[in-house]
Amino acid sequence: MSKAKGKKIKLFKGEKIIYFLFAVLLIATPLISVFTKAMLSQTNIELEQVKEKIETQSGINESLNMKINELASLDKLQQVATEQGLSYNNDNIKVITD
Repeated sequence: MSKAKGKKIKLFKGEKIIYFLFAVLLIATPLISVFTKAMLSQTNIELEQVKEKIETQSGINESLNMKINELASLDKLQQVATEQGLSYNNDNIKVITD
């Protein structure tokens, strides 16, 4: 019995580079995909947190605007004037027009 020697395939330099690049691409593609999906997920979480802060601040702003309107009402002005010892006299009010 004789051992059969297999032929060794010779690769050229260009072929080695192409195979190497293909292997790197084959490994890198799923890694890049996972990385970008993780970054997108993190960005979405941050976006939701910012939206929640905006909604909270909008509620606070609305509440403060209601308080401003309440304090600026004619009834409140008359109440404060009365507390300060002032009286409301419609004849003393002058209307200025352009």
